[in-house]
Amino acid sequence: MSPELEVFLEVQHFYGRQSLAIDRGEAVDWAAMFTPDGVFDSPTYPDPVVGTPALEEFARTVHRGSPHLHHIVTNVALGDVTDDAVLVRANLLIVTTHDITTGGARIERVTTITDRFRRLPHLRLHHRLVVRDGQPDPTQEGATHD
Repeated sequence: MSPELEVFLEVQHFYGRQSLAIDRGEAVDWAAMFTPDGVFDSPTYPDPVVGTPALEEFARTVHRGSPHLHHIVTNVALGDVTDDAVLVRANLLIVTTHDITTGGARIERVTTITDRFRRLPHLRLHHRLVVRDGQPDPTQEGATHD
């Protein structure tokens, strides 16, 4: 198996474990997938969430407030891969599966995530930047910064 394919499979496995952890309310497990100084930066929340204790509380709050959310990561694309870091871009869909009115599922948000991982030796997320669909992406060339 090629080294790039091994990294890709590790990233896919990471996303599956992380999504299931937050969806199940496993806040400690979700936060442990970040580096101790890890950052979750999303426009849905007023400030970036930084560090293990804050990440744990954030995950508890997300699950407590919306226990029927599912985080679905797709279109995973590897960027730079080095011996100690991996850059990944992907789409993250937030889906609600419990709607008392219709019994159906509803896509709440479509986002693009840019994740910077550290290899310690296993992947740990150091920084996640979330950009909502239709918003400027500061990681793209030519993006305007306000």
